[in-house]
Amino acid sequence: MSTDARHRLQLVAAFAVVYVVWGSTYLGIRIGVQDLPPALLAGVRNAIAGLVLAIIARSRGQPLPVNPRDWLHACVLGVLLVTLGNGLVTWSEQWVQSNQAALIATTSALWIAWFGTFGPRGHVLTPRAKLGLVIGFAGALLMLLPGRHFSFDHFNAQLVILFSTLCWGLGAIYGRSVTVGVQPLMQSAMMLFTGGTLLVILGCADGEAAHWHWSVRGIGALAYLTVFGSCLAYTTYMWLLRHTTPDKLGTIAYVNPAIALILGWLVLGERVAGVRLVGMLVILVGVILVTTRFGKRVKLLTVPENEQS
Repeated sequence: MSTDARHRLQLVAAFAVVYVVWGSTYLGIRIGVQDLPPALLAGVRNAIAGLVLAIIARSRGQPLPVNPRDWLHACVLGVLLVTLGNGLVTWSEQWVQSNQAALIATTSALWIAWFGTFGPRGHVLTPRAKLGLVIGFAGALLMLLPGRHFSFDHFNAQLVILFSTLCWGLGAIYGRSVTVGVQPLMQSAMMLFTGGTLLVILGCADGEAAHWHWSVRGIGALAYLTVFGSCLAYTTYMWLLRHTTPDKLGTIAYVNPAIALILGWLVLGERVAGVRLVGMLVILVGVILVTTRFGKRVKLLTVPENEQS
């Protein structure tokens, strides 16, 4: 097999991992929170993943961080992306279906595009992108409209997911704007560990340890989210950052929700119907408009990027 053919095969496999695994994490969370308390589920998952990625980074010769500023950046990213971004979604999926959570979470691409217009590295939005922002947020509002079986628990949880996407957007732009002295894999390890550890502390302070139930379903979901959702998907994504183009990375924003929609329907019988189905389609149209330009996708930050090579 030629080098080019081998590289193409590696790219296909890597994208398949990120598409399927990150698209399935919403289902894994929905299953896990049935038996495990949300803060501890998200915290244990990410803290363990951070330790594993740190070990992998060290095995590749990447040094441990010693600069306090690097740890400060890791803490900020950990709070925004893990504690608030992932932790709030996990809490919300106690009430919100996995497919709806994934679709609302897609709005993070819209926040990133908007926040990316500010600061010294800000960019000007094209009229097409501005239209995409308006359409995408209109779709999010449609997803939040009360349904026939409306309850404030569901509505509040949906709002919390929307807020978590705002936090993710802030974290992504922050990660883009700072310069750190560690490699991307080690940076991800620090971020996951600090954000996950904070979630564990918050969960224990809230008394969640007393509600931890050792069940095959709960521990299975935790293991899947830790090994595949965090360790495998993050390392694969970091590899893709270095071996593919930003336009291809942008496809993650609208392929993952499609995977979540299919898996939620197949495994849990979840459905999206009526006005929420319209909202789903409107969100996806908005995201595609924002992340593409005249048919060519532009860079979409789904995790913070390290400025060091």
